[in-house]
Amino acid sequence: MRRTPHRLRSAFAATLLALGGVAAAAAPAQAAGRLTAQFALDGTNGSYTVKNTSSSAVSNWSITFQVPSGVTASTGENGTVTQAGNLVTLTPAFYIATLQPGASTFPYNPTFRLSSAAQPAQCRIDDANCDGSPDTPPTAPSKLTVVTKTTKTVSLSWNASAPGSLPVTGYDVYQGTTLATSVTGTSATITGLTPKTDYSFTVVAKDGKGTKSPASAPLSVTTNDPAGDTQPPSVPGNVHSTATTSSSVSLSWSASTDNTGVVGYDVYQGDKLATTVTTTSATVSGLAPSTSYSFTVRAKDGYDNVSAASAAVTAKTGDIVDAYARVGYFVQWGIYGRQYFVKNLQTTGAAKKLTHLLYAFENIDPVNLTCMSGVTKGTTSNPQDPNQGDGAGDAEADYSRPFSADQSIDGVADTGWEPLRGNFNQLKKLKKLNPNLKILVSLGGWTYSKYFSDAAATDASRKKFVSSCVDTWIKGNIASYGGAGGPGTAAGIFDGIDIDWEWPGSPDGHPGNHWNANDKQNLTALMAEFRSQLDAYGATSGKRYQLHAFTPADPGKVAAGWELPKVFQSLDVANVQGYDFHGSGSDNSWEPLRTGHQGNLYADADDPYNFHFSVENAVKAYTDAGVDPRRLTLGLAFYGRGWQSVTDGGKHGAWQAANGAAPGQFAEEAGTRGYANLKASVPNCTVYHAEPSIATYCFTGDKGQWWTFDDAWSIGKKMAWLKSKGLLGAMAWEMSGDTGELMNAVDSGLR
Repeated sequence: MRRTPHRLRSAFAATLLALGGVAAAAAPAQAAGRLTAQFALDGTNGSYTVKNTSSSAVSNWSITFQVPSGVTASTGENGTVTQAGNLVTLTPAFYIATLQPGASTFPYNPTFRLSSAAQPAQCRIDDANCDGSPDTPPTAPSKLTVVTKTTKTVSLSWNASAPGSLPVTGYDVYQGTTLATSVTGTSATITGLTPKTDYSFTVVAKDGKGTKSPASAPLSVTTNDPAGDTQPPSVPGNVHSTATTSSSVSLSWSASTDNTGVVGYDVYQGDKLATTVTTTSATVSGLAPSTSYSFTVRAKDGYDNVSAASAAVTAKTGDIVDAYARVGYFVQWGIYGRQYFVKNLQTTGAAKKLTHLLYAFENIDPVNLTCMSGVTKGTTSNPQDPNQGDGAGDAEADYSRPFSADQSIDGVADTGWEPLRGNFNQLKKLKKLNPNLKILVSLGGWTYSKYFSDAAATDASRKKFVSSCVDTWIKGNIASYGGAGGPGTAAGIFDGIDIDWEWPGSPDGHPGNHWNANDKQNLTALMAEFRSQLDAYGATSGKRYQLHAFTPADPGKVAAGWELPKVFQSLDVANVQGYDFHGSGSDNSWEPLRTGHQGNLYADADDPYNFHFSVENAVKAYTDAGVDPRRLTLGLAFYGRGWQSVTDGGKHGAWQAANGAAPGQFAEEAGTRGYANLKASVPNCTVYHAEPSIATYCFTGDKGQWWTFDDAWSIGKKMAWLKSKGLLGAMAWEMSGDTGELMNAVDSGLR
């Protein structure tokens, strides 16, 4: 829990009394009046004296103002400054964030420093002018005209309104006295009209507070009569692709002709209408990467006449990365026993080598079946407990825990008062240092996959679940916890969502996991819902959000839970499990009596099991079903799995009898050690390389420990193999096991 030192409390007490007894107000009232802010400039130091002239307390206020181009503002005293372009936001320190009636911030006025002396413009406080003057509305839009019209639509344009006290944020278009549509630009198309009918239109401008301008002069329009023309336009010619990205195809074509004029073009993706445009070019977005699509174009006039389809053109979207993806998992709980912080990604050099970082894991609310934040509740100690992960989460690690200077990526400690601390604040700093790195939030995992089946079961449950995940992790509306969090505080951290459902359509997940025979189809529908809602929000933010999934190595689990390649219509990347083929856990429930390779590239001839797992067979399950290899990464183990009481058997302990899991890195994780810990903490473990199967293991001989893991040798072989197969790249579980050796092997192998 956050604590304030005694002397700091004493210093604040006098301040709070001077501000009108803020400390005594258990729940300060919301702003009901108006604040004023008087500016003073001393050289390049600016300050505002803020006064509450209303009869109610005002809380959570801030000041915004514009500075001239080239001028920057930085934090001074009694507040913090952020700047976006020329817009500066001055947020008061917590001890002046609430002002009682008649109180002012003096003598603790919020101050800031300017790079050169300048007078702020357009100052706003408490959603009003800083000088207390009333707001003025925008001017009326002018020169409302018809751009095009059809039998059922009218397209209009107008000149922009001049702003009043606030910038113009949009326009309302009225059909008579009825609001027809609202837009942000100076044009609009009204649909659903009746042919051969008279209409009157006006336009009203509005600002960010909803203050409206006078209406424009009315414009009378008569929609077209379908009988007035029956001749279709000519067929668009020379349709061709002009550019592609991983999610879009841009097209261009020669203009059609028509006796009454062409008003637009319909672009079809296969037999589905993708977009309608008024020019001879279009971009079709929301597409899957590394995928071929067929497009045709039809021209249309203003009388419901449509041309025949153009010749089809095929275009393939680009890959999600230009060369090879390097994906790594960062585990939320690594900051505890592992003492592995976001900072370590930077100091080891891993961050500059990674293309994607997956933050693991966030949970599903067991009651509401929504994405969950704002909870710190541990899992139960019994890994066989069917309710082990119910309601568990770690908001403390995510965004509440203050980090010290030596734990912070930039050497700056948290004060404990920031609205975003913990791993999330460090991830923001990591992105600033590595602007090309994509960070995705991972949902589920072994312990948190219990309720995926329920959340995916119906159209309504899918919409509810996905909406909550987009709202929480993409929009950043995380729940308040420990004085941190709240609406929008985590915005901009995550570039997408990673689904780690272990396993759809299979009873072989964590004990107690819910599953059913419909999971396979429901997973496809769930991914489609994620793609739809991510794209819809991306259209408002100007960004495309990625959708990944952790997918099984077992061909049986692939067949039971994954509609290949249909699910890849929504999914960008599948990070294919390339490890955990064999192992022994803390509870001895999983192969405790025989050693075995956990991540061999090829099937091993000595494998005594009737199922022969291998990386090659795992990937083949996807490519044989038609999945483009450039949608797949190969999973690597940055840790080892071990057994004890193992004899040589003439094979240095490989595939030999054992008596349970070897001691692990942590008492509760027998049979598992991070790679670096394994090298340092298991003495006299002689390393062997199984050439035919491409597998690395070590054996202590008379000590009886046998460990299987990836090292630089096996990673080098696997990187050469995935390049020969045209795969997208590699994925590592998980980064805390490596101090740089393994990531360097991945990076050099993919060059």
